[in-house]
Amino acid sequence: MGTSEIFLIALTIILAVPWLVWRLLDRDDYAPLVVVQIVGGILLGPGVLGAAFPGYYAFVFNPQVIGALNGVAWWAVAMFVFIAGVELDLGDAWANRRETVVTATSALLTPLAFGALAAAALLTVPGWIGPKGGYFQVLAGIGMACAVTALPILVLLMERLGIFREPLGQRLLRYASMDDVAIWGVLALILLDWQRIGRQALFLAIFALAAWGLRWVMGRVREDDRWHIALIWLAAVGFAADWSGLHFMVGAFLAGAVMDARWFDQARRDGFRNFLLLAVMPVFFLSTGLRTQWGQVGGLGLPAVFGAALLLLVASVAGKLIGVRIAGRVLGWAKGEASVIGWMLQTKALIMIIFVNVLLDKKIITPETFTALLLMAVMSTMMTMPVVRPRLARLRAG
Repeated sequence: MGTSEIFLIALTIILAVPWLVWRLLDRDDYAPLVVVQIVGGILLGPGVLGAAFPGYYAFVFNPQVIGALNGVAWWAVAMFVFIAGVELDLGDAWANRRETVVTATSALLTPLAFGALAAAALLTVPGWIGPKGGYFQVLAGIGMACAVTALPILVLLMERLGIFREPLGQRLLRYASMDDVAIWGVLALILLDWQRIGRQALFLAIFALAAWGLRWVMGRVREDDRWHIALIWLAAVGFAADWSGLHFMVGAFLAGAVMDARWFDQARRDGFRNFLLLAVMPVFFLSTGLRTQWGQVGGLGLPAVFGAALLLLVASVAGKLIGVRIAGRVLGWAKGEASVIGWMLQTKALIMIIFVNVLLDKKIITPETFTALLLMAVMSTMMTMPVVRPRLARLRAG
């Protein structure tokens, strides 16, 4: 078979298998489709079915097909996060900058500290530090993995809960986007990549100037032209952010955030986002799982890995909830707000998988550490919806 035929076979699997499992489970409250797609990618990837049936994996997900899927996935998530950025009201963000900074800082630093403490406990036993990793690099890497929030997943869950365009949804967007920018800066520090840090500073400076010019242009053209300019701007900023080491998803969100939602008809925005969710975002969610490499979890054994995952899950959840509660006390939030926000910011599967994949590729962590973090990310994301729904209902009733 040719590459195009095998690509369509892979696409059929990607679109059909997770959806059928999700429909058969009929438990959208516990396992939203996006979670099933991520878990499906992990199971269909090289670590599970690929290890059991290497011939299947080598045929369907060969390098050419993976390359094509990755191209679709990168552009899909860039457009999706871009539209989320467009929905962010910069005027509101500036008016509430103190609240945003206090909450985002608490929601990042507290789980980072809790995760680092959990990592310190794990590192008393050999086998968690990779051959090229140092003690403090692994400590910071695990800590940051516990603090991550996955912006694409957060947007999806907010839509399902009906709060995406509500004030609460705007607040969550602000908190998560600030932390996402910080994540890639911390990664550069963990990798001791000073050139990358310099590039990030240069990117942010040039981006600020370019955004001012873009806003001048967008205010003077008709809407159809704005969509074309927006996509060109998205691709350029995504490239520049990725070149700087901030990751193209951060660039995509920033590219949208500097635009005004009023420039684009709301019905067209909604139609565009719904198309992305139906047609191309499943490729991104599943291909993220396909990229996970479980490695040979043999040195420490599976019981130790699962035990580590549970320890890190407790550190992540407790750290995030305590950090957001501290922010709520400082800012005088209404009763119940801190709980809803803290649990919503638990969603971490996608961004954290990408983050720890980099650490694994650089041999800073071992496959055992990676597997424990992967399990923690999936569990924390699956917990979000069932925990948030009743709390959100009580908050609205109050």
